[in-house]
Amino acid sequence: MIYVALLRGINVGGKNKIDMKLLKETFRRVGMKSVVTYINSGNVIFVDDKHTKDEIAELLEKGIFDDFNLRIKVLIRSLDAFEKMMSVLPASWSNDNNMRADVLFLWDEVDQQTARSQLVIKPDIDTVLFFPGGILWAVDRKNVTRSGLTKVVGTDLYRKITVRNVNTTRKIYEMMKELNKSCE
Repeated sequence: MIYVALLRGINVGGKNKIDMKLLKETFRRVGMKSVVTYINSGNVIFVDDKHTKDEIAELLEKGIFDDFNLRIKVLIRSLDAFEKMMSVLPASWSNDNNMRADVLFLWDEVDQQTARSQLVIKPDIDTVLFFPGGILWAVDRKNVTRSGLTKVVGTDLYRKITVRNVNTTRKIYEMMKELNKSCE
């Protein structure tokens, strides 16, 4: 099965630095196959047919701690889960000079109802869509500082999400599909 591991909080602001080549080796060492990374922010696509999502996350978190002495949370999403999310993500959303659009990937213990109750959504500024496992959020670039998204930072919910912009999310999805084709 094709998966992506979304690592929370690596290589951000000079903290929790991990070289992607070394990270790939950690993934291989713990049994993942066909490991590919995308940019330097902890996006790792791979194949595993032996473990559950939870087992993979546990293996990777332990492997990262063993190899880098860092406690990094790892969120696992399958290609199927990504396909469902992509069916909800509006094609017109982008992360550019006019719009900021992000995907907030939720850990399983934070269900949508819990997440929804902790958000400050400003309907005249924010566009927010929910999907199983996450939240899609868009705002005009000129209104970013007024957006309710900024209120998420520092909350309990914030510690149980990892964020990728929609451009990165789309690229990860394309890479997952490419890996899937090469494995058929």
